[in-house]
Amino acid sequence: MSEPDTSTGHRLSNPIRGRLNAATLRAVDRYAHLLVGARKRVLFADLPDQVVEIGPGTGANLRYYRPGTRLVAIEPNVHMHGPLRAAARRHVIDLELRAGSAERIALPDACVDAVVSTLVLCTVPDPVAAVEEAWRVLRPGGRLLFLEHVRADGGYGRLQRLAARPWHWLFEGCDVRRDTERAIRDAGFTSVELQRYSMRSAFLPINPQIAGTAIR
Repeated sequence: MSEPDTSTGHRLSNPIRGRLNAATLRAVDRYAHLLVGARKRVLFADLPDQVVEIGPGTGANLRYYRPGTRLVAIEPNVHMHGPLRAAARRHVIDLELRAGSAERIALPDACVDAVVSTLVLCTVPDPVAAVEEAWRVLRPGGRLLFLEHVRADGGYGRLQRLAARPWHWLFEGCDVRRDTERAIRDAGFTSVELQRYSMRSAFLPINPQIAGTAIR
């Protein structure tokens, strides 16, 4: 692999929001585990020994990885780094932390067997580029494992439109109206298997979600 990338990829627009988002993720960690923990356990059941995760935040997924997993974590928000390192120690994960961006992963082509993305493609400035980067670093037959909230129609769609601007400000650019499923399906994977579902949570704008696997 290449040398660790110490650049920030894209600069945080507001350091206050960066700290706020890190604190929020830590505060809702147990609640999120109750909401999607069972689904994540199934999704991550047979991960390889080395995983690349884009936007791991404060380490919510690390509890589902096998102890000893080598994790290359691409996390541009430096305020997430302390809690992420603590989570890695707690769950015995071999962490390589890089402060880069999902749209420009500093890894060679076709070098890993698994990339993980959960509730991340809503915040990256260019989700299409992020998915294409995941495809690039995966070996043939490698998997992108994802769990993302998506744009909805009907009542949820109207709610998302109303919430879009304040949500975007509070959660570091999170866009509740992105067609993330289309970005994944159009990225050139040989197959995409996913399930659409509605999470039952207090976070109404992000309850419409997808989870699945895309194979290069």
